Amino acid sequence: MKKSFAICMLAIIVSAAACSFTTKTFDDDPDKDKLLIDLISYVLSKGHYDAKSIDDDFSKEVFEDYIEALDPLKRYFYKSDIDDFKKYESEIDDQIKNKDITFFNLTYSRLQQRMTESKSLHNQILGKPFNFEKDEFINTDYEKLPYVKDKEEMKNRWRLQLKFNTLSSYYDKITEQVDSITKNKNYKRKTAIVLEQESREIARTSLKEYFEFADDLERKDWFSIYINSIVEEFDPHTYYFAPQDKDRFDIAMSGKLEGIGARLQKKNDNVKIVEIISGGPAWRGNEIEVGDLIMKVKQEDEVEPLSIVGMRLDDAVSLIKGPKGTKVTLTVKKVDGTMENIDIIRDVVELEETYAKSSVIKKNNRTFGVINLPKFYFSMDDYNERNAAKDVKQEIIRLKSQNAEGLMIDLRDNGGGSLQTVVDIAGLFIEKGPIVQVSTKDESPEVLSDKDKSILWDGPLVILVNELSASASEILAAAMQDYKRAIIIGSKQTYGKGTVQNVMDLNRWMRSNDFGDLGALKLTTQKFYRVNGGSTQLEGVKSDIVVPDRYSYIDIGEKDQENPLPWDKIPAAEYTLWDGYIDFEQTIAKSKARMTKNPQLQLIDENARWVRQKRDVNLYSLSYKKHKTTIETNEKQAKAFEAINDYQTNLTFESLAYEKEIMKKDSVLAEKRKRWHESLSKDVYIEEALHILEDLKTNSIRSSSLTIKH
Repeated sequence: MKKSFAICMLAIIVSAAACSFTTKTFDDDPDKDKLLIDLISYVLSKGHYDAKSIDDDFSKEVFEDYIEALDPLKRYFYKSDIDDFKKYESEIDDQIKNKDITFFNLTYSRLQQRMTESKSLHNQILGKPFNFEKDEFINTDYEKLPYVKDKEEMKNRWRLQLKFNTLSSYYDKITEQVDSITKNKNYKRKTAIVLEQESREIARTSLKEYFEFADDLERKDWFSIYINSIVEEFDPHTYYFAPQDKDRFDIAMSGKLEGIGARLQKKNDNVKIVEIISGGPAWRGNEIEVGDLIMKVKQEDEVEPLSIVGMRLDDAVSLIKGPKGTKVTLTVKKVDGTMENIDIIRDVVELEETYAKSSVIKKNNRTFGVINLPKFYFSMDDYNERNAAKDVKQEIIRLKSQNAEGLMIDLRDNGGGSLQTVVDIAGLFIEKGPIVQVSTKDESPEVLSDKDKSILWDGPLVILVNELSASASEILAAAMQDYKRAIIIGSKQTYGKGTVQNVMDLNRWMRSNDFGDLGALKLTTQKFYRVNGGSTQLEGVKSDIVVPDRYSYIDIGEKDQENPLPWDKIPAAEYTLWDGYIDFEQTIAKSKARMTKNPQLQLIDENARWVRQKRDVNLYSLSYKKHKTTIETNEKQAKAFEAINDYQTNLTFESLAYEKEIMKKDSVLAEKRKRWHESLSKDVYIEEALHILEDLKTNSIRSSSLTIKH
């Protein structure tokens, strides 16, 4: 696969030598911008797996996404501005081809003008008290809001937004005061007037900080937004990294974003949690979830939190990160819409927790094993040094030595990783055969196969997945499903990312470069296909047994992103179905019947529907009484679902013998495993997976096999 990709890139680089990327010296940024437009559009057209035609339709899509990226809350541009911009709606494609940046220059200068004007509006609005008895509402479905026509409409839009922000602080202050009075009868009570004034000052300070960050943005930062509005039309994983962003990307890929141990993503004006890093502070605290939005950040030496809504991602990250041992308080909007203040002690992420780990499960004098695999990791310096496949193999050997009768592989929240480790792991469960097909642009698909006839584990196998199981996780689950080697239990479908990206240093495309660092382009170059020929793109892997979870009704997969590549199909590879089970379909039927009667799963489904309902709310009252009632109602409803966390199985989990010896001297590892086992003992999905393993009967005499030929 690497060889075929290298040949493809070599062909592009050779052809690039004849292009117009010259050694001419340019002295100003606009000329560098023109070169970037020319270079990136060329690399995309030649290197992207499914390059789009840059035409009028493409231009209109870029126009819409770019304007939304500049002003997602519609608090800067007027309708007249949009009318001016629309003259270029169908001309962006022509400007790209002609290295023309007139449209960008117009939007950039107009945005700077409108942002300056908005500062005077804030001072006027925040100079007067808000009336929280007045019954009015704010609509936060900004995408459907019309652009304002004049200054009065703009002032009112800002007034509603600032009143909404102030109301949130006002409610917090009243709640804190009630708590303080309850704890201390001598507490000096503040009037509502004073609390409202203090809340307005918090809004003013947050806004001041926001504009200070915005003022620090340079023209090149805004041009990066324009560039990415173009490249992201190709697919959601294609992205331009400006030089400083490339440095941050390298840090993220090496696992060094370690302040709280979470990966963050900009979503409109919000900072979203997209991954909890195993072993990190956020993981240990167990309060933050994927999908949560960070609204405010407070350092331990500060009195008031700072709003990061609208802040650049790297600026928000710099506030959240900090030295080991220091405390940061995050105001988080949970996936169910409730707000929480969460204290986190910053620390270094413990990379050991990203490795495979296993546990023995005891039930009715029978022994089973579970292997948790957070990522398909490997050493970039030496694949054989340490990788997920070697570790999983070792864990299976250890579980077999303890007489495990059945095995489950937990791929929930596993976002992927090394493709080779997937092939090697799949080979532990089948005799030999294809594992995945990889398609490169303008080439025949390459089949990656397990060629080792030996089988390490031939017993019952269950794989657990959820909506966040992506990429390499989907390949392993798909292969085991196609071979009928394992039963897949989990969400309706996995994430649905069936594409491969490579990061290309744009500086290498220049014969000579007088601009300095040009950054890099991450672009989609290949696509995955199952051995049955179907792509994992969009559709992911559909579980054999579907169980509800917290994300069941939330738009969180590849299909919910903008501009994803389509699902398609290629001819199937030749593979032999596993003939080691004698009651495969009956076991699936039994599990489905059990789950329809499971009250815990019914409660989880109710909670998932409620979470979706709360996320769909866009109209909020700016009346204190109604705001208070809404919060209290949400908290009351949320409490009804707390029983989900109280669930307890009758399963017993324990570490393997070798790990018990280590834990005699390592109290930290002992505590980690204790917490993991407590979590497993409350996990209804693990419980059901164990029922499946109990039901699966293996055929000890596999005298026949069925070969699928295409």
